[in-house]
Parts: sequence; structure tokens; C-alpha cells
Amino acid sequence: MDANPAAAKALLEEMERDVQQALDEAAQLAQRIYPRLLEAGGLAAALRSAAVSAGIPASVNVAAGSTYAPEISRTIYLCWLEALGHAGGEARVTATVRDEDGALMFEFVEAGARSAAAAGESSTRLDGLRDRVEALGGRLTIESDAGRGIRVFGSLPLSS
Repeated sequence: MDANPAAAKALLEEMERDVQQALDEAAQLAQRIYPRLLEAGGLAAALRSAAVSAGIPASVNVAAGSTYAPEISRTIYLCWLEALGHAGGEARVTATVRDEDGALMFEFVEAGARSAAAAGESSTRLDGLRDRVEALGGRLTIESDAGRGIRVFGSLPLSS
């Protein structure tokens, strides 16, 4: 350091940028995994916010004032993030969440033309969510066909 203070200063500045970038990425990951808005504003607000952040026009239909167990809200939120992540360029996405016979039914539909390769890719990546939903006693179905977009739907029991 004493021999070349300019080089030492440049190295420290580079390290500071790297640390700041790592902290920013960790904060973004934490926000994706469990956004504060999910707890503070509820599921509907979190779903809307995720769509706005992704820059995707979306219609979110969740009963006003509905509250669910954190693990149920978090799981539905993660499914929504995946559906948004697979939405095509000019896509419009619709989210519907409703209570029905002791279960929380959810459906995310992205209506957009997709190639056969993109449809298969999306379905494969979304399959990873199935384990999370089934671990809570729920079901998850993914339909993705060329030219039709993607539909993610399922249910989670509201009581154990």
C-alpha cells in the first residue's frame, strides 16, 4: 500500500463496488423470495407490484382484504413470479385467486403466441414449483403450448 497508494486506492474502490453489487443482488433476491409488500399489503398488492416491476400488463383478481397463511401467500407469489418470467414480449397476464371449498384456487394465464421451443422450456422450468405446492398438500398444473401462451393453475388447502 505504501509503495503504490494510487493502486491500493483503486483496488479498494473496486472492492467497494463489488461488495455493494453483492449486497444489492442479495436484497433483490430477498425481495423476490419474500417481499415486504406480501406481508404489509397482502397477496393482491404483491402480485400487482411484481407485474409492474416486470413491466408486464396484468389483471389481478384477488378478493379485497383476503389474508392467507404466509407459506400459502409466498408459494402463490413465487408461482406468479415464474409465470411473469415466462411471459412473452407483448403478453398480457391475468391472475385469479379465490377461496373455494376449503382451498385457495389460483390461475395465472399468459395469453401470447409462443414457439414450441419456448413452450417446452417454460413448462420444464415451472415444473420445479410443483414440489413446493405439493409440499403444502396442493396441486399444480402447467399448460404451455406453441401459439397459446402458458397457464399455471392449482390449489392449496387453507387448513392443514
